[in-house]
This record gives sequence, structure tokens and C-alpha cells, in this order.
Amino acid sequence: MSNPSLSLGTGLFSGITKLCKGLAVILISGHIVVHLFPSSLTYLALIPARTIPFVWNLITAGYIEQSVYGVVVSTFGLLFIGKLLQPIWGSREFLKFIFVVNFLTSVCLFITAIALYYITRQEIYLYMPLSGFHGVISGFLVGIKQIIPDQELPLLKIKTKWLPSIAILLCIAISFWTLEAAAYLPTIISGTYISWIYLRYWQTKPETKHRGDPSEDFAFSTFFPEILRPVIDPIASIFHRLLCGRSDVFDDAQSYALGSEHLPGSDSIESSRRRERGARALEERLAAERLAAARSELQRDASENV
Repeated sequence: MSNPSLSLGTGLFSGITKLCKGLAVILISGHIVVHLFPSSLTYLALIPARTIPFVWNLITAGYIEQSVYGVVVSTFGLLFIGKLLQPIWGSREFLKFIFVVNFLTSVCLFITAIALYYITRQEIYLYMPLSGFHGVISGFLVGIKQIIPDQELPLLKIKTKWLPSIAILLCIAISFWTLEAAAYLPTIISGTYISWIYLRYWQTKPETKHRGDPSEDFAFSTFFPEILRPVIDPIASIFHRLLCGRSDVFDDAQSYALGSEHLPGSDSIESSRRRERGARALEERLAAERLAAARSELQRDASENV
């Protein structure tokens, strides 16, 4: 099977789904609302000291971008990464992923802010308005890592499996120079980890009726350089037992077993199938974009000849 590349050429703006466009409208509208009515930020953004009784902040905060830079990056990320993920996951699963990652990322931010307040006794952690879609965008990068990990980005020659790690490292590096980047860091880290938990343990696969992705290629240690994995794996297993216990994903993986003997290579087979589906969907989308570009070129030439 051919190995499609992530093309950024002709047809960049084609193939964007209606669902992604609708969500983009929500992001832009939310930014406009808080810009025209600054007091609305109190009710829409996550302010830890006011989350009780304003509990809806845990949901609305993720769709409110306070800066122009934030709304531009989130909108483009949603449109161009979403058009790759939605056809593979389906609209319902795509929306479910966004809702779960957004909500749980807000919960993590709330807990982090309360913990920082009790540690430092600085009230800024209680009253700083937290919001933004970048937690979900980080989750999209994890989805790309899962589906097409070996694809290379044009020009950069970086495999997509490293995108979540690179995003976190860049945010950490930039946060040494700007406080604004430091404010994004907890959301990006939380969004990355929550999305990995969702895809690793919770996501339902209609074609197999299994939950999660138990393959070694999607283990938590794969976010780190190979030299660090012997250290990361034992730590990750401890957190797995503490936070997840006996996850359904590993119970489901046992369904591959015949009697008490596990079928060898079943995890790698499922991982290979997932990559093939992702590559095939990407290839079909790129082919459709090239066809649309060719048609528009022919129409333009015909109109010029007339």
C-alpha cells in the first residue's frame, strides 16, 4: 500500500467537514462575545474560586479563546486536523472525544489551580480566568500519533508520532520567556495526557467491539525518546494501577486469546489495521483534493479560452 504524505499544497482548504466548520464558528463566536462583553468571561471561563456554583465553566471554558492568537491557532488546528480525524473516527466519536477531553482537561486545571493555591497561598491561582481549546488541539495531535504515526511532515521530515511531545517541549521552552505561554502549559499537558487515556482505554471501536488501544506502539513511554523508555515504563505501570486499575482495554485484549493462550501478535495486528485505515483515509482525502484542484484548473482554462 502506498504511503501518503501530509500534503499542504493545492486543496488545503478543501475537504473541511461541516462539523469542524460549525465548531470553528463556536470558537470564533465565543471570542467575539468575551471581546465585546468582557464581564461574560466571569461566567464562561474557568475561574476556580467561582466554579462552585458556576460548574458549567468546566464545559464552556474550553470553547472560549481570550486572545486573537489563541482563536486563530485553535480554529486552524480544528479545521485542518479535524478533517483528517473525523472521517476515520466518525462524527459521533469525534464529538465525544472533544467533549470528554475538554471536560476532563478543565477538571485537571481546576484541581491544579486549587493545589497551587494551597501550596503558595497566592490568590491569583483562584481568580485567574482559564480557558481555551488548545487542550483539545493537543489531543488531536495524540490522535494523529495513534492513526498515522509514521507519516512524515513535509519539509520538516519529522514523523507525526512526535508531534504531541514536540508541542509540549516547545511550550515549556517558550514559557521561560513569556508568562502567557506558561499559562497554556497546564492545559496542553492535561489535554495530551487525557486524550491518551481516552484513546488508550476508553475509545470504542465499532468494527471490533473492543475498547482502547493496547498496542505497544501506543504505550505512554512512546511519547519519550527510546533511551528513556526503560525508566518511564515502570513509572507508567504504577500510575496505571493507581488510576486505572484493571482497565477494560486489557480485558478486551484477552478476547483475542484462544483458551488460556494469547494469540501471538494480536496487538500488532490491530495496530497495523488501525494504521492502514488511517493511511487509506488520508490517501483518499488527498486524492479527492487533487481531483478537485484539477477540475478547478480545467474550468479556469476553459473560461479563459472562451
